[in-house]
Amino acid sequence: MNIPVWFEVGSLVVLVLILIGDLMLVRLRPHIPSTKESTLWVAFYVGLALVFAGLLAVFAGGRFAGEFLTGWALEYSLSIDNLFVFVLIMAQFAVPRRLQQMVLMVGIIIALVLRGLFIMLGVTIIENFSPIFYIFGAFLIYTAIRQAMPEGDHDGEVQRENFIVRLLRRRIDISDEYDGNKIRTMVDGKRIWTPMVIVFVAIGVTDLMFAIDSIPAIFSITQNSFLVFTANIFALMGLRQLYFLLGDLLDRLRYLHYGIAVILGFIGIKLILHAMHENELPFINGGEHIEWAPDIPIWLSLTVIVVAMAGATIASLIASSREKRAAKKVSITE
Repeated sequence: MNIPVWFEVGSLVVLVLILIGDLMLVRLRPHIPSTKESTLWVAFYVGLALVFAGLLAVFAGGRFAGEFLTGWALEYSLSIDNLFVFVLIMAQFAVPRRLQQMVLMVGIIIALVLRGLFIMLGVTIIENFSPIFYIFGAFLIYTAIRQAMPEGDHDGEVQRENFIVRLLRRRIDISDEYDGNKIRTMVDGKRIWTPMVIVFVAIGVTDLMFAIDSIPAIFSITQNSFLVFTANIFALMGLRQLYFLLGDLLDRLRYLHYGIAVILGFIGIKLILHAMHENELPFINGGEHIEWAPDIPIWLSLTVIVVAMAGATIASLIASSREKRAAKKVSITE
């Protein structure tokens, strides 16, 4: 079975309308969402993804539904990693909390545009140069090692953003204060940019770097451009509400980068094995397919993603809880 064209077009139209509605809601009513509101929105978007997978199974078959669910779980895991950098950016530029919804929504739109471009580029490269999977796999393994290092936090990303922000400050006039969610304001009769433009640029740079990691990864799950794009849309939808839902919990997820490293390393190995299985390079096995190299099944990929994220989250919360109990004992003895 193939995915019907009417299903693809209809799905994209509905998703775009939902995103536009979400953007308008943020624009018209900037506020700090409550825990209850954030929880309901996250549950809505997760439920929407599961409904979409069910519809895929009905109209296109279980294989496509399985590929979507695995790709969505992968992209959702990697998108959560984005939140740590978003927290650093918000703190660095002192974005008022009631304006953070708008910043996150713009960041999601930028991410969708960038990922759409990367997906089109990736599909074109794969169709014309299948050995690209060797490069994708090696890159993801390198990224996994970097994530697993003790210094593999997000300070490097923020430093690169600082460099770009410094260049921006030299080129344009930027006010010292925010003016609501405006990116232009009047100061002493002169129209200049607000700090919001810097925040948007920093978010955009972050999105670009994460797109470079995530798009090669999902091509290990499926090469269907519709599934790749919809998995990314569903992973990014609700990310804004998840940011407020997790709140201070993000600081407690100290081992999450290890879970991300396991996922990226596994996907990198999967890509290389796939490249070996479909090998066409003349200097490897005489240009013949390497038959013993297995294609890792979708169910195993989904299992590794879920177990890695769950394990990293549980380990982080246990460690945080132990530290709190230890600190409480120390304060009591003092």
